[in-house]
Amino acid sequence: MPDPSRFWDRIAERYAKQPVADEGAYQRKLKVTRDYLRPDMQVLEFGCGTGSTALVHAPYVKHISAIDLSAKMIDIAKGKAAAAEISNVTFEQLNIDDLDAPDGTYDAVLGLSILHLLRNMDGAIAKVHRMLKPGGVFVTSTVCLGDTLMMTVIGRVAPVGRWFGLLPHVSVFTPDDLVARLIGAGFDIDHRWQPGKGKAVFIVARKAD
Repeated sequence: MPDPSRFWDRIAERYAKQPVADEGAYQRKLKVTRDYLRPDMQVLEFGCGTGSTALVHAPYVKHISAIDLSAKMIDIAKGKAAAAEISNVTFEQLNIDDLDAPDGTYDAVLGLSILHLLRNMDGAIAKVHRMLKPGGVFVTSTVCLGDTLMMTVIGRVAPVGRWFGLLPHVSVFTPDDLVARLIGAGFDIDHRWQPGKGKAVFIVARKAD
């Protein structure tokens, strides 16, 4: 099986130049997220890509640790941070599976457009729960490929593309499946919103105090 980082390294420059698909939905998600942020917060973002969202949230928190498995994505993110003179975001090439953080390290964790790309999504959710402080929040925006018939077909075909290194790993599940997994890991659902059928579902899940 090809190294998944190669796919993201290959498309990093093109990815960085793409406009946000739904700017209105993106801005709404940013606003809701900011309502949960405080100046003293330690935040983790995994699957940060080229760092745009981490840098937008940086003024509202103490520090953001942003990780991604793609070295080229991280290089672009570091360049953006330097250009914007933002110093409270640390970018690192690292997979969530390899992140070693003590229990209760973070006040908030962001996992945006990433859960459906993980081979061990349940393991990642459990790890996020463990790394959060009591009362901490997990903010996720996730494409749920089981939400429509066409997306389900795409999700089923994707493994063929992965063998040739043309596509990343993609998991198929519905928004209700995702909510059930989060609740099963010990989270309470604080906020749930989906712009429309087939669109990414945006969830803020809270760890009990």
